[in-house]
Amino acid sequence: MTIITGSQACPLVEGQLDPRIQVQMCGIELTLLRVERFISAGEVAFDNKERKVSETLDMQFDESGWIYLGSGAYLVTFNEIVNIPRDMAAVAKPRSTLLRSGISIETALWDPGYRGRSQSLLVVYNSHGIRIKKNARLLQLVFMKLNGDSETAYSGIYQEENI
Repeated sequence: MTIITGSQACPLVEGQLDPRIQVQMCGIELTLLRVERFISAGEVAFDNKERKVSETLDMQFDESGWIYLGSGAYLVTFNEIVNIPRDMAAVAKPRSTLLRSGISIETALWDPGYRGRSQSLLVVYNSHGIRIKKNARLLQLVFMKLNGDSETAYSGIYQEENI
């Protein structure tokens, strides 16, 4: 899926493993690159100067590319790089197979002007856990057209993350 900005094409999502599968009727699916588990507490305040994100530890896929996740919360990183133009925003929903397995994904809003290899929170509610294979399709990113360009573009600490 591509939009045209001026005379230049701007891909909304770069690095798709297979666009024929990942481009859906209502959005684009993002796939699993990495899973991390939380190993410390985070800190959140009104002023971002006092913010401290939780530390994580990278988890390893087995020789066949699978990973077992028990009940709990995990930080996942996607393969694809997302490019949100200034006249769009995006939200994401988990694929229904995850929900039917007792798993969900929590995401923040993708702001106008954001570019990066995004991360989300994968929550395993199923007491039996889940096995997930590297590159699994986890969520569908849905783009919303704004009424014109945003006056400001995203410029937070996550700009260009994981690229």
